Amino acid sequence: MKRRGFLKTSAVGAAVAVGATSDGRAGASASNKVTLAIMGVRGRGRNLTQYFSQMPDVDLAYVCDVDQNVVEPALKIAEEGQRKRPRVVEDIRRVLDDPRVDAIVVATPIHWHAPATILACEAGKDVYVEKPISHNVREGRLMVQAAKTHDRIVQVGTQGRSRPNTIQLVDYIRSGKIGPVHMAKVWNCQMRRNIGYKQDEPVPAGINYDLWTGPVPRLPFNRNRYHGTVNWHWHYGAGDLGNDGIHWMDIARWVLGVDYPTEISGMGRKLYFDDDQQTPDTQVLTFNYKDKLLMYEQRLWNTYRMNSGQNGVEIYGTEGKAVVQFFDDRRQYGFKIYDKKDRQIQFELAGNRDNNPHYTSFIDCVRTRKTPNADIEVGHISTALCHLGNTVSRLNRTLRFDPASESFLDDPEANHYITREYRKHWSSQPFV
Repeated sequence: MKRRGFLKTSAVGAAVAVGATSDGRAGASASNKVTLAIMGVRGRGRNLTQYFSQMPDVDLAYVCDVDQNVVEPALKIAEEGQRKRPRVVEDIRRVLDDPRVDAIVVATPIHWHAPATILACEAGKDVYVEKPISHNVREGRLMVQAAKTHDRIVQVGTQGRSRPNTIQLVDYIRSGKIGPVHMAKVWNCQMRRNIGYKQDEPVPAGINYDLWTGPVPRLPFNRNRYHGTVNWHWHYGAGDLGNDGIHWMDIARWVLGVDYPTEISGMGRKLYFDDDQQTPDTQVLTFNYKDKLLMYEQRLWNTYRMNSGQNGVEIYGTEGKAVVQFFDDRRQYGFKIYDKKDRQIQFELAGNRDNNPHYTSFIDCVRTRKTPNADIEVGHISTALCHLGNTVSRLNRTLRFDPASESFLDDPEANHYITREYRKHWSSQPFV
C-alpha cells in the first residue's frame, strides 16, 4: 500500500495491498536514540509529548499538527524535556519521508488513527497509537494487516496492559483463587459537560481543516465537531465507550480470556444531555460468549461514584470477586479482592497513576523488536467490541456476530457500520 493512495480498496473490504515493503530497519541501535514524531499535540498528545521528551534515549524530532494554535505549548514542553525544540510539520507524510524517523506517536482525533498507522507501517516506521485505535472494525483489521505485512511494532495506548498490578490481578484471577470466573462488568459513570448547540462557521485562522479532515468525507467546520468535542459525533468518533470505556473493556476481556462475542445486546441513547452530541450518554450492553458474559454500563450524568470510582471493572468468580479501578479521587490505581462472603481480603495500590511503564516499554520494543504488551491485534479486538456495542446502540436491537469474518450475521444494515466511506481523491491521487 502506497502512502499516496491510502485506503484505495479498504472501503469495499479488500485486504491491505502488499506493495512496497518496509526498508527492513530493526529499530534504533542500542547506542543511538530512538527518533520520534508526535502527531496531534493538543490534549492527550501534549501529555505524550511530555512523557517521551523526558526519556533520555528518545529524540523527539518532529511535532506534527494541522492547528498552529495548539503547537506552541507542546514545543515548550518538548524543549523543557530534551533541551531543544522539535521541528513543526503539518502533514504527517512529510515526516514519513524522513529516513531518520524510527517511529511516530498518533494522538489525533480517531478518524486519523488508522490512516496514520497504516501509512507509517508502509513507510517502515513503528507506531504508538492512542485508543480507540480505529473508527470502525474494518480499519482495525487493516491496521493489524499493515503491521504484519511490514513487520512493524504497533503499541496501543491502553496503558492497563503494562501496569504491574493489572498483570498481578490477571495472574491472581487465573490462578483460580476466586474460583472459575464467568462474568465481568465494566462501569463508566462520570459527569460529562453539556456542549450546547453551535452553528457551522468559517474555518478559523491557523487551521488546515482540509488536512485535518484527511481521508473522510468533509463536513463544514463546527467547534462542536473539533478538538475536545469531536469524539461525540459518529462521523469522527466512537463516543465514551471508545474514549474511556475501551481501557476497562480491554482489562475485562483480558481477565475473562475472551476475544469476540457471538451476540451483542442492550441499549444506548441520550437520556440526559440536550446538545449537539450524537453518541449516547447512557448505555447498558451485554457481550455474550459461550460460557462467559461481559457487561458494560455507562452513565455520563453521574455526580456520584460506583465503588468510590468513576470507572472500573468488577470480576465475578464462584468463590469471590475482584475490583480494579482508580482510587483516592483517581490519583492511585489498584485492585481489591473479596471472598465469597464479600469480605475484603486483599488491596493493592500502584502509587501514582502516571507511574506507568507503558511508554518506556514501547521504546524498548522499538529497539528489541519484542511484541508490545498492548499489541495492535490485542487493541483491535478490544476496540472492535466498542464498535459492536455502539452498533447495537445505533440500531436498538440484538446483533449476532461472526468472529471469523468480523461481520454481523445476515444483517446488511448492521454491516454498514463495519466500514465507512472515504474521500475519493485520497484513493486516486496525492493529497494537496
